[in-house]
This record gives sequence, C-alpha cells and structure tokens, in this order.
Amino acid sequence: MNKDSAGDQFWLAIGLISVTFHVYLIFSGLTPSLISRPLHLLAALPWIFLVTRASFLQSVRDIVWFCVASFACFYLVICESELSDQYGFLQGYIQYFIAFILILTVLEMARRTVGLPLPTVTALFLLYGFFGDLIPGEFGHGGIPLGSLLGTLIITEGGLWGPLTGVSVSIISIFLIFGAILNAGEAGRGFMNLAVASAGNLKGGAAKVSVISSALFGPISGSASANVASTGMVTLPTMQRLGYPKRVAAAVEAVASTGGQIMPPLMGAGAFIMVELTGVPYTEVILAASLPALLYFSPVWIGVNRYADLFDLKPVAASDQPKKTELLITVAFFLVPFAVLLWLMFGGYTPQYAAALAAIAAACLLFVGSDSKLDIIRGFNRLSQAIAVSGRQISMIASIILCASLIVGVLGITGLGVKITSLILSVSGDSLYLTLALTAVACLFLGMEVPTTAAYVICVSVAGPALIDRGLDPLLVHLFVFWYALLSTITPPVCGGVFIAAGMIEENWLKVAISAMAIGVGLYIIPIGMVTHPEIITLDNLLYALLFSIKIAAGITVSSYGLISRRKLVERLALVIVGLVILFVR
Repeated sequence: MNKDSAGDQFWLAIGLISVTFHVYLIFSGLTPSLISRPLHLLAALPWIFLVTRASFLQSVRDIVWFCVASFACFYLVICESELSDQYGFLQGYIQYFIAFILILTVLEMARRTVGLPLPTVTALFLLYGFFGDLIPGEFGHGGIPLGSLLGTLIITEGGLWGPLTGVSVSIISIFLIFGAILNAGEAGRGFMNLAVASAGNLKGGAAKVSVISSALFGPISGSASANVASTGMVTLPTMQRLGYPKRVAAAVEAVASTGGQIMPPLMGAGAFIMVELTGVPYTEVILAASLPALLYFSPVWIGVNRYADLFDLKPVAASDQPKKTELLITVAFFLVPFAVLLWLMFGGYTPQYAAALAAIAAACLLFVGSDSKLDIIRGFNRLSQAIAVSGRQISMIASIILCASLIVGVLGITGLGVKITSLILSVSGDSLYLTLALTAVACLFLGMEVPTTAAYVICVSVAGPALIDRGLDPLLVHLFVFWYALLSTITPPVCGGVFIAAGMIEENWLKVAISAMAIGVGLYIIPIGMVTHPEIITLDNLLYALLFSIKIAAGITVSSYGLISRRKLVERLALVIVGLVILFVR
C-alpha cells in the first residue's frame, strides 16, 4: 500500500467516524449538551491538527496539540455529571488548564480555517471579559471572577457549548453531509445543466447561467467564497470565452454566489441559527425569506441585461447546451433528494430528520450514473469521497461557530451587548432609519473577512437588540442583519467573494467590486425595503405582499438602470433617486 492510499484511507476513516456520530445523534434521541458538543469539537480536531506540516517540528507540535485538546474534550464528556453540579464555576487547576486549552484550540482552529480576522475579534472580546473592569465609565464591567467567567464559557451552555454549537451539531452537520453527497454524484452536473437549459440561450446567457447555478448551489455550499470557487470554475471561463469583460464576469459570479446565501430553503447555515435565536419555526423562516431572496436576484438579472446591451454579450453556444435526455436524467439526481427533504420538512418533521433521510436518498443515487447504469464500485467511490468531504466541511463550520459562540458568551456574561445597544439607541435618537444605518455600518465592519454565519451571529448579538427596541419584529431584524452581514462579500475594502472571482479571472479587484456593487444593488436596499414593507416578510396578506414586492422590484429596476448606463451622470443620479423614492414611499 502506498503512502497516498494509506492517507486517503485514514481520512476516510476519520470522516466516517464524524458522519456516523452526527447521524447517530439524529436518531438516538436527546444527548446531554456537555457530551454531544465536546465530541463535535473532538470530531473536528483531526482535520485541523493532523494535516501534514512543512517541518517535522510543526508536525510534532500539532500532534501534541491534538492529543491535549482531545484529552480536554474527553474530560468534559467523562465528567459531565459532576461538572453540571458546579453551576458554571471551575474547581481545581486541571479545570482551569482545560478551559484555557479549549479556548486556545478554538481560536487556533478558526485561524487555520478562515484566517486571522475572526479569532482576532474573538480574542478582543475575551480580553474584555478578563480585563473589562479596568475600563472606566459605562463600557467597563464590575469584574467577573476568573473561575466564573471561564466556567460559564466552558462547562455550561453559556459559551463554547451554547445554542449556536448545538445548531452546528444537530442540524448544520447533517446538511453538510447532505450537500457533500449531492456534490459527489450527478447532482452538481444537474444544477449546471438546468441553469444552462433555462438561461443559456438568452441575452447574456452565460452570466445568467452563473446566476441560476449559484442560486441553486450556494445554499448547499454555505459559503459565498466556496460558491465562487466551485461554480466559477465553470462559469468564468465560459463568460471569458464568449467575450464578456473580465470585471463583469467576475462581478456577476461574486454577486450571484452571495445571493446563494440568502436563498431558501437552506440559506447556508443561517436559517438554522435564525430558528435557534428567534424561536420561529423553520418553515416560517424560509417562507419569510423567500420573496426578499427572489427580489435580490431581480436586479442581478436586470444588471446582466444592461451589461448585455452595453457590450453585446452572447448567449451560450447551442453546442454547449445539454441535450434533453441528459437534462432530465441529471436534474433528477438533485430533484429527488430535494423532494424528500421538502416533503418531510413541510410534513412536520424536524429539519435534521428530513435532511438525514434526504441524504440517504441521495446516497442511493450515487450508485447510478447519468448513463442510468448501476455501478457498485463507482457508487462506493463516490460515497467515500462524500464521507471524507463531509468530515472536512463539518470541521470547518465547527471551527467558525465555536469561535463565534465565545463572542456570544462574553456578550451575555459581561452585559456588553446591552451597552452597545444603548449606545446605538442614544446616537440614533428617535430615528429608526439612523438606527438601521448604524446597524448596516456595524455589519459591514464586523463582517469583514468573517464568514457569513459568524458575521451574522456577531452582528445580530451586538446590534440586533437596538432594532428590536425600535419595535421591529425579531424575525425581520434577524433577516435584516443577516442580509447586511453579507455586505463584506462584495463591498470594499474587504470583499472576499470579489477577491476570489477577480483572482480566478485575473482582473483588478476594485474594478470587479464596483461592477459587483452595481449589479448587486439589491443587497444594499432590499433590507430597507423589508422594514418599509414588512408585509413581504410576514405574508399576512399575500396580495399586499405581492404588490409591495412588485413595487420594490420596480424601484430596484429604475435604480439599476441608473447605475448601469452610459447616460450622463445627472441622468443616472436622477434614475437612482427616483428608484429609491419608488422603493421607500408607501
């Protein structure tokens, strides 16, 4: 057996353990949080610390770190009953050691997974928890005993093992498994074929294919950047080959991939966290999010048409479009699992149970190819790939959510969230729209280079209560913040989706960002439209909801024509203003 084969089998085994554990939790009934959630972290550790390093010393360091962190997780699991009786206060040097090890481990996992911004923000919040009593004035706190602070973060559900981690364990993980199984088979090809068949022959067809494929794939990938990197591998070369300006091609892909994060029924991981934080049933969340999501893609579609007119953008060649037989067969590979998923969810079953059965259905389809032939070996190879990918993706999301959970924990323990809310309310006075503007700015800066899910959690914890205090419905507030947590994917100075798309097509990122903001104008103004016309969220009156949606779409259309045009600057500005008036005036 060669070294590569042994390595593949090792990661397959690690992935199988992770997948089996998370599927088992769904069908096993209730498991104490201080058992399931530390084991969730334990399942993520190998993917972070057992990866081959550049030097022998780095490898030894990581193996030691893995062993110590694993011991800390096992300690919590084994001593769960005793720790539950301590009421969030650490006892003995070993518990303090474990607390610091777990915090450092989570910070390092986040750093290795998504870079420095998220762990840096988390570290600043932790420092505030430790030393905030030294800060004079109202933004200091009265001092928290170290044993109480660390205990709340580590041995209760008030920090590391809080509700966010619970969502990661019980819901997000199974949806990641579901997505990995879909992508291992013919479903990804089905996504692309459906997109090409639907829009490939239209004006600006290649760009519209990007829009549709990203809208379909984005909710499953759970990351705008991952979506750009995956669908962009197909759409960007196609657009470039058809003569699309590089900045336009990259902008379309970045904007479309961003929209995938707000697209029901999955909305990445955001929908499930929103359910946990608001207490609103999952079905109500995705129904409330549906009309705004469709509205988001309307200016994208219009923007593509405008650029198609300006640059005479060609449709996809007939030779590159799928044949009807191939289309029908490949589309079935994702329609069947999705039908199972939606049927069960709207039939009253929990999202995780529905996703587990949908994943089983998708796994069965792995043994059948687009040639309609049963191939056992091919099926097991695909399933092995899905298992390994699932394990890695679960570890990545766990790293992000565990880190964000520490921030939420500190906000709750210290009362900092309440103080920030009071500051926003005092600065904005009686103005709702100024409060919204301050929240948007906070989301932009807090979300810079931070994954969507973490950005949403941080932003809604910091700024969300101020909007609720203004009398807005909690679900509306969460959707508003969730949308604006995506601003940093296309908005300078830090715009992750734009950076990736620009790099893939070798274009100046700032040019791409400018075009992306014009095409994705809906991301900036639709959340305000939600507040102005809450009917599109509540759906209490479907007629009003549809009428207001049409009104918002009309306003966005006019603004889009102003942003993407060769008219004089004054005329373009006038169109933007008219569009905003249509949008906001009731």
